[in-house]
Amino acid sequence: MKANKLRQLVDRVKPQFQKGGKLAKLHSTFDAFESFLFVPDRVTTNGAHIRDSIDLKRTMTVVILALLPALFFGMLNTGFQHFLSIGKEVAFFSWEGLWFGFLKVFPIIVVSYVTGLGIEFIFAQVKGHEVNEGFLVSGMLIPLIMPVDVPLWMVALATAFAVVFGKEVFGGTGMNVFNPALLSRVFLFFAYPAFMTGDKIWIAGLTKGQGVVDGFSGATPLGEAAAGHIDKMPKFLDMFLGTIPGSIGETSTLAILIGAVILVATGIGSWKIMVSVVAGGLFMGGILNLWGANSYMQVPFYYHLVMGGFAFGAVFMATDPVTGAQTERGKWIYGFFIGLMSILIRVVNPAYPEGVMLAILLMNIFAPLIDHFVVQSNINRRLKRIPAKV
Repeated sequence: MKANKLRQLVDRVKPQFQKGGKLAKLHSTFDAFESFLFVPDRVTTNGAHIRDSIDLKRTMTVVILALLPALFFGMLNTGFQHFLSIGKEVAFFSWEGLWFGFLKVFPIIVVSYVTGLGIEFIFAQVKGHEVNEGFLVSGMLIPLIMPVDVPLWMVALATAFAVVFGKEVFGGTGMNVFNPALLSRVFLFFAYPAFMTGDKIWIAGLTKGQGVVDGFSGATPLGEAAAGHIDKMPKFLDMFLGTIPGSIGETSTLAILIGAVILVATGIGSWKIMVSVVAGGLFMGGILNLWGANSYMQVPFYYHLVMGGFAFGAVFMATDPVTGAQTERGKWIYGFFIGLMSILIRVVNPAYPEGVMLAILLMNIFAPLIDHFVVQSNINRRLKRIPAKV
């Protein structure tokens, strides 16, 4: 009954936003809210069309659901790491820790969505186009790859950069060359490196000079490895579970794997890309173990899978259907080189410890080229089967 009343209310005001109405200039904005509240009633009646229940909105919704385990764990870990830094003993799964984490993470999410959607609405109004649902996922990804103590104005600035220069200049959702969420992180990494690197940014309160107990450093596993402190790195199980400092949604490989299962089971994420990224990472990690020129190269190759944003990038960033490879063979090549480059960058050049970020953006550039060669090789192979005509 409530849904019917809401539908009736929307239908009453809808003519005001259509051509000839008083608010016709805001048609794109109204259409966005209507499509958010209700499933579109437009269907195909004839001709050759693909009829499927999965549209862009449903796809985005599934991805957000897959991100929820990492988000929930990130809030818990934010509170846990904060209380650990000040010497207060709390259980990891505690309401106090969850509430503290919620108060720190939720404002970042709000700023991300308000900024990104606001810009998308403005562009849609100016161009007279419908508002796309593409930012629904980017708006959640951006907070999850940020340090918990990042200033909110930086989140807004990075989000604006990602939407304007990462999407709109290329034509909007589905036309972008680079992953918008990663562009926001890269922007902050190079524009404000002091707020994206170091030991203090990963724990809520450390950048504000709050008291810290003796022996607590706040360093991430990548930071310890880059500094040559291999003996101070957390245990593999701790890194897999995620009870370590790091970006909000990237610490728990377990939570990320739950999201991976959701994406693969629904057919939204490519398991081929995920597996090939892992294979590429293990391959390069193994080569560096054999080389062993420094202490970082001696880190067990499988440790790299649970360090930094490797798992998060493999599941949620590399599988972006817009910026990734489209051909089946191309997905294997694309993912393998992401994994390989991620470990190579983070180990050979510790100035960029989060190598997966740069590796994915680099392979975003080469994804169309990979698909081109795959398609061309298929064409050439088929042409060879045709007998030559004399």
